Amino acid sequence: MAISKAVQRGTLIYIYDQNGEAVTSISAPSRLPTDGLKAYNAQSISVQKGTLLYNYDKQGRQTGITPMVQH
Repeated sequence: MAISKAVQRGTLIYIYDQNGEAVTSISAPSRLPTDGLKAYNAQSISVQKGTLLYNYDKQGRQTGITPMVQH
């Protein structure tokens, strides 16, 4: 199963499979205007929460955290 779409609605991000069915959802509370869904591809999604970028796999399991680069 691959991710075909990831959509943020309020504080939840829904991950959809190639059949258009929701597979899971991820909580993405918004503390800053920049928080929320940043990117996705067939294998993973990236969600900003504060100064950290959280990575999740297609089942919604967290796979890593990366500090955001401040300019």
